[in-house]
Amino acid sequence: MSASSCLLTEDQFLCSICLDVFTDPVLIPCGHNFCKTCITEHWNINVQSQCPNCKEVFNTRPELRVNTFISEMAAQFRQSAPHKASSSSSEQQAAKPGEVPCDVCTGTKLKALKSCLVCLVSYCETHLEPHLTTSVLKRHQLIDPVENLEGRMCTEHDKLLELFCKTDQMCVCMLCTVLDHKNHDVVPLKKEYEGKKAELGKTEAEVQQMIQKRRLKIQEIKHSVELSEEDADREIADGVKVFSALKESVERSQTELIDTIKEKQRKTEKQAEGFIKELEQEISELNKRSTEVEQLSSSEDHLHLLQSFRTLNTAPPTKNWTAVRVSTPSYEGTVVRALNQLEETLSKQMKKLFEVELKRVQQSAVDVTLDPDTAHPYLILSDDGKQVKTGDVKKNLPNNPERFDYCSCVLSKQSFSSGRFYYEVQVKGENTWDLGVARESINRKGGITAIPQIGYWLIWLRNENEYKALDDPRVLLPLKSRPQKVGVFVDYEEGLVSFYDVDAAALIYSFTGCSFTEKLYPFFGHKGKNSAPLIISPVNHTE
Repeated sequence: MSASSCLLTEDQFLCSICLDVFTDPVLIPCGHNFCKTCITEHWNINVQSQCPNCKEVFNTRPELRVNTFISEMAAQFRQSAPHKASSSSSEQQAAKPGEVPCDVCTGTKLKALKSCLVCLVSYCETHLEPHLTTSVLKRHQLIDPVENLEGRMCTEHDKLLELFCKTDQMCVCMLCTVLDHKNHDVVPLKKEYEGKKAELGKTEAEVQQMIQKRRLKIQEIKHSVELSEEDADREIADGVKVFSALKESVERSQTELIDTIKEKQRKTEKQAEGFIKELEQEISELNKRSTEVEQLSSSEDHLHLLQSFRTLNTAPPTKNWTAVRVSTPSYEGTVVRALNQLEETLSKQMKKLFEVELKRVQQSAVDVTLDPDTAHPYLILSDDGKQVKTGDVKKNLPNNPERFDYCSCVLSKQSFSSGRFYYEVQVKGENTWDLGVARESINRKGGITAIPQIGYWLIWLRNENEYKALDDPRVLLPLKSRPQKVGVFVDYEEGLVSFYDVDAAALIYSFTGCSFTEKLYPFFGHKGKNSAPLIISPVNHTE
């Protein structure tokens, strides 16, 4: 028997379920042998009695009897062949939580290395060996270990899900394709897998691109914060410098005012001191004469009195103090004059400040041209779109939705929905005009109520010298000089619209706290016939 046993191979004594040497082997009607415990548990898990190897189905569960011949042969083989499981299992690791355990191991479950889609079992390295060496098991499909292998079987036909129905977007078995999914677009699971994997690759690339864009946006936002911080620091420094200068001017003016008043008071005190000293000197002389008179009056020497009387009769030199007055200084107007000087100083400082501010806003200069599709038919636009004036004849133009049909207005071609922008308009020689910005949704037909709530942020000139900001209510602008060129600055996010007298470097008016939610267009209104045009001028940055 020992000689014959040497001719037997290990494959002949392995159960295809547990992949170990048979224990109580039983023979089922199709001719395949299994461990009695293995085939019993397999049939208990699967309702249908089916051979795990050839897939033959038995209508009734076969009666299992131990095959004594195979049992004896397996016992002899177990004794003659060294068993590798004990040595190899010590080198392998036990399955940790979250890892797929070997379904064959008893006691400590080792970490599964592969799962078999035919056997629906996961194997550790030791129990996987027959699938790598046995010719029959080599044909089984192995994958990386996964749980719930039963989920890879068709619940309706108990067949492997190896196809994909593109029509119903679901995994199916071979039997499904001839029954429930007949005439559907069915492809092998691998082909659909490759297609979906390619889509996932594309999706992953798109996701990575989106991630990259957002990282760049983060950098952009951080850079904006840095720029804002630099602007804030510069603004604070400039503000501190200006207000320090103003503070010094106020303190200097105050000191000069006090010194002026005190100097006048000192002159008054000095004059008074001179008068008092002179009066005291005269009093002293008069006191002496009084003493002499008193002494002479008390003398009973007739000759002495007569001889001395002549000398005493001559009065000492004194001043007529009747008209003498201490000239009290006049302080009227001293404070007013000091304030006027301070105001002049402040005006100079304010002019410097506005020059700095104007220089900054001019950095946001944009190119603006007039849009003929929005111009009122009475308006005449230059060929380059930089000038507009009112004509005598109403042109025959299409009444498109964008065109103003009642008010002599025109918008620019350019619109702005973020950031800052600035442009300048020459208004010299024009006595009636409107300037500013308007939002895209304004009504272009009929009369216009030009207020911020409707979507207009404008200033205008009427009656040659009546400047107003079209706020609600309107604000009269008492300008010191007549602007020749007006600068318009908008900070979209800040909600700010400011108007500047460019030549005077002075702020005319600002709309603050505005809420912009749509595109803004530069707005131009020209009312005066036979007057100078409004001219969009190139911005000459102030130095």
